[in-house]
Amino acid sequence: MTHRAINFYAGPAGLPLPALERAQAELLDFAGTGMSVMEVSHRSKEYDAVHEEAIALTRELMGLPANYKVLLLQGGAHLSFGMIPLNLLRGGRKADYIVTGNWAEKATKEARLVGGDNVRVAASTKEQKFSRLPFASEIKIGADSSFVHFTSNNTVEGTQWHEFPQANVPLVCDMSSDFMWRPFDVSPFGLIYGGAQKNLGPSGVTLTIIREDFLETCEAQDLPSYLRYKLHAEKNSLYNTPPTFGIYILRNVLAYNKSLGGLKAIEANNREKGRLLYGCMDKHPDFFRGFVTEKAHRSLMNVDFFLPTPELDDLFVKEAKKADMVGLKGYRDIGGIRVSTYNAVTVDNVKTLVEFMEQFVKANG
Repeated sequence: MTHRAINFYAGPAGLPLPALERAQAELLDFAGTGMSVMEVSHRSKEYDAVHEEAIALTRELMGLPANYKVLLLQGGAHLSFGMIPLNLLRGGRKADYIVTGNWAEKATKEARLVGGDNVRVAASTKEQKFSRLPFASEIKIGADSSFVHFTSNNTVEGTQWHEFPQANVPLVCDMSSDFMWRPFDVSPFGLIYGGAQKNLGPSGVTLTIIREDFLETCEAQDLPSYLRYKLHAEKNSLYNTPPTFGIYILRNVLAYNKSLGGLKAIEANNREKGRLLYGCMDKHPDFFRGFVTEKAHRSLMNVDFFLPTPELDDLFVKEAKKADMVGLKGYRDIGGIRVSTYNAVTVDNVKTLVEFMEQFVKANG
């Protein structure tokens, strides 16, 4: 049997083994072509079937109504940070951004390069070092806002919106690190986007979902072609050569997620992982000190905590690696430990980690 580490990296992150095994079996001869999917033209019928299936599975798993377009783009969230204002904030339009962490702050900075003072901060928890999300009373959305942008899960800090912000205008959301972790109602959203490399697939694919009425407000005829959402929608994400292998792996992951029972089953697994991991932390609050100050804002995708000393943080990472658990070092600006428990991380993986944590407390507490 192939050796597999227990992967807690924050991204690129682990992928479901069946999705990889499917790729392994088809690597040299995809769909009877005698070629890898990486070698097949993106205009071929064999690749087109994969492309269409990835889009169809996204629609099915998320329950997308017919008035939403699914785009398979490139450039990660970073490119989307710029594409969004370039398409949607022309002609003096205004938007509100909720700043809850590293990536939300970057999105706001990029938007202001286009929109200037028309990009407003509706709320920020920077003064709290992003250790919590804003409370509803702290969020101020202008009546003239075109949309409200937020980051659903803060990968660095370990906070997550379990109840989305309420607004009378469309929501725009970076879901890079918790895409499809649970079912939810998409109707308040004008646009959802995220890099696939945390919860859906490999790096190189940016999944973007845009509502048709929102798409119609895009004004981008003077932009370079690749930056226009309307063009990608018209060409079914085939305006240029798409990241074919990444989309193929995305398809494999989505097909596997469907076989598990879809997003309801995935949500149940994610909640059980959170129960186990936070349960251990709460049992030993002086040893595993969480970064997030509000329990209601804790992420079920990225869990940050500190041990009593930096030396113990380092020892924890080293000892865990010896036990075949990798990717546990905290983000460089925060330190400590970060456990990323994306969809591909199993309940058994987290049980193994929790057993290790209990042993580590006994040995070093």
